[in-house]
Amino acid sequence: MTPERAQPGPTAGIHDEILHRASRLTATDGFTTTAIPFLSLIRSSRTTTTSHGILDPSLCLVVQGEKRLHIATRTFDYGPGSYVVSVMDFPTSGQITRASRPAPYIGLRITLTPKELAAIIVEARLQLLDETLVPGPSVFIGDADAALQRSVLRLLQLLDDPQDTDFLAASAKREVLYRLLRGPLGPTLVRCILQKDLRIERAIAWLKDHFDEPLRIEALARASHMSVSSLQHKFKAATTMGPLQFQKQLRLHEARRLLLMGGVDAGGAAYRVGYESPSQFSREYRRLFGSPPLQDVKRQRSRPDPEKFHATREERTEP
Repeated sequence: MTPERAQPGPTAGIHDEILHRASRLTATDGFTTTAIPFLSLIRSSRTTTTSHGILDPSLCLVVQGEKRLHIATRTFDYGPGSYVVSVMDFPTSGQITRASRPAPYIGLRITLTPKELAAIIVEARLQLLDETLVPGPSVFIGDADAALQRSVLRLLQLLDDPQDTDFLAASAKREVLYRLLRGPLGPTLVRCILQKDLRIERAIAWLKDHFDEPLRIEALARASHMSVSSLQHKFKAATTMGPLQFQKQLRLHEARRLLLMGGVDAGGAAYRVGYESPSQFSREYRRLFGSPPLQDVKRQRSRPDPEKFHATREERTEP
């Protein structure tokens, strides 16, 4: 299948200033946190292989380079000035497809919550223009218009002064999210947020809190205030997989994190995330990540991951 390609849309002057500031913040490859808790960056001076993960609610803007993202059965290529926005935890995979030492891939990430978007929709009186249900997963790709890019630039400029950072970061984030909702993708996002089934959010939160325990669908359905059949249908419609498969991905990503941290072998990691059979763990790990645990960990340590994914209760951002 030929990948869909987002149309390039950076506004030259604004985008150049964003690139200049992002480059100063990312002197080396890897992830960079900032004095603004919800803002981070990533840099990679080389392309990467496909990395799988759980993408949590966030706005991810490509500043330089190109990426390929796989969402369910669709594949997207996108580059400078394009962004990915997710409004719920979603299993996905991606890779950096254009990067070099002279022109490394640089991405900017702003974490968000559906409640933040909903509050802005209400306060700004943004209208639901089309009540047609949004099909498929709650992950979208679009191009940042000039207003959105200006708001991102103002957020980065706050890092010049710690007092500005402390006092103005929250309001600057609200402006970024407001510009996102007022942009070309805004009507789709408004529709998605207003039609969002909070019971599926509750089910995902429950799975993240209990991923290392045996899963009983009946218990998950009760915790989500849904029938078993409704849970199975709506969960798969929102995430492209059933609850059991979602839990399996959470387990495997947590096991990978434990292995990368060191101090535990494959059998120990398998046990800590809820597997009773090390051989089953190894089979499923290889099926998802493409290599046995120790081989995969060795490869991962040699390069930065193309995206930051959160999969465990410790890393969970409360909705």
